[in-house]
Amino acid sequence: MAHVITRPCCNDASCVSVCPVNCIHPTPDEPEFFTAEMLFIDPETCIDCGACIDECPVEAILPDDQLEARDEPYLQINADYYKDHDVEGGLVPPKKAPQLGDGELHVAIVGAGPAAFYAAEDLVRKPQVKVDMFDRLPTPYGLVRAGVAPDHAATKGVEKTFAATAAKRNFQYFLNVEVGKHISHDELAERYHAVIYAVGAATDKRLGIEGEDLAGSIPATEFVAWYNGHPDYAGFDVDLSGERAVVVGNGNVALDVARILVTDPDDLAKTDIADHALAKLRESNVTEVVLLARRGVAQAAYTNSEFLALGDVEGVDVVVDPDELVLDPQTQAALDDDTLDSTVATKIRLAREFSERSTTEGNRRIVFRYLVSPLELTGDGQVERLVCVRNVYAEGGARVAVTPTEERFEIETGLVLRAIGYRGVPVLDLPFDESKGVVPNTEGRVQATADGDVVSGLYVTGWIKRGATGGIGMNRMCGQQTAEAVLKDFVAEALSAPTTSRDDVADIVSTRGARRIDLDGWKAIDAAEKGAGKEAGRRRVKITSLTEFEAAAGMESVQ
Repeated sequence: MAHVITRPCCNDASCVSVCPVNCIHPTPDEPEFFTAEMLFIDPETCIDCGACIDECPVEAILPDDQLEARDEPYLQINADYYKDHDVEGGLVPPKKAPQLGDGELHVAIVGAGPAAFYAAEDLVRKPQVKVDMFDRLPTPYGLVRAGVAPDHAATKGVEKTFAATAAKRNFQYFLNVEVGKHISHDELAERYHAVIYAVGAATDKRLGIEGEDLAGSIPATEFVAWYNGHPDYAGFDVDLSGERAVVVGNGNVALDVARILVTDPDDLAKTDIADHALAKLRESNVTEVVLLARRGVAQAAYTNSEFLALGDVEGVDVVVDPDELVLDPQTQAALDDDTLDSTVATKIRLAREFSERSTTEGNRRIVFRYLVSPLELTGDGQVERLVCVRNVYAEGGARVAVTPTEERFEIETGLVLRAIGYRGVPVLDLPFDESKGVVPNTEGRVQATADGDVVSGLYVTGWIKRGATGGIGMNRMCGQQTAEAVLKDFVAEALSAPTTSRDDVADIVSTRGARRIDLDGWKAIDAAEKGAGKEAGRRRVKITSLTEFEAAAGMESVQ
């Protein structure tokens, strides 16, 4: 018997350091970790000790004799990884943080998503480090709450890790407090040795095509925030009266959007999807979602686990045209001589298996289109059709590229969602690289100049640090790297001591209109949502209005 990593894997890598035989890869010390879709257990090396099961925050690891039918393909997926990867035995020890000297270290973290928490987790392990976490929203956890799809409850298990960090005595919440409005960056810099910005990537990338601003053309980022109950998007309006929707892009966000659009609302009603979204989806006429990928199946941005899971959605057919599963010459050659990367080979195999499946009359459909690009959205004030072009592989070059052909075609639709990535926006008082959508930095230290000179005491982590790539696992590495930079700089006496005590921060934000929610307030909100969820047979029922959040936190209403 061996253990198997399945779909919920978040690349957190907590399992790696507890494995006594080093059978879980890639590890954070291996270059491939930063691009890996998930982690994999070598069935030949695993000794069935079970240490990884206890450590996994999302319950993604199972003994191979306890797999449900839908998880059995992961036996092969895990084993296939080791066809072209070697394993060396031995425990992978966790990295030790720098030893601090005397004196307290005060750190402000702006943002409350995964990267923020992973930085905080490493910092609060040192009792002399005091961490205050600020977020303009009344709830923590960032995209784990507002981005992870409601039908992926296991992935949200990382919240338990974040909650353990927030429970530390040297940690404080300043939720419902906006930096730049209720307290300035300069005021934070005066009161803390270090300020870490973990503000993510707040907007979407645009297609740059004619008609993109027509009604019915919307960013997937806003649609995702809407169905996840983000308070900024509770009033978001989406027209679901048409029978077909098109999603431009084929990463995991695109798959989430497609799946939510065609999943039976009765199944969604068992999740923590926002009530307003559930009501709208119950009235939806959408029966088909088409996903457009600019390149071929071998370059598809989605992970194999999410692609595979679409086949388990009740009442939904996954449709792939076998004629569109064209491979570029390099990939085809590697596949023919059995040297192709196992993850890419699995991606191709799964697509071919889907293309051979029969469809069922009356089922809703998710249709994958490869080597297709959008050219123009047309309609009379409202999207009515999407004009597309077929692509072919370009000749030469080390990177697989495509070029458009002369072949055009139209897809009739009233709803087009662009899901081609998130993008960072400028942060008040910080330098910003417009071309990359990040704050320029060196290992998290904010750069003041292009030459690499850093601003003492100023740091970034997460997507605003490296760009909107990677999920929870990469955010952990990113947060830990920034935390390590802060600790090293403190040990090296490279941080200026605060000129003012941080004890007045609560009073400052209060006098400027902030209704701060602390740990007790968040616990009350969490309990209220879970209590309502228990009554309805759901994980939680999300609150979506600010006044309701504040009431649940025990605040009196503002007259």
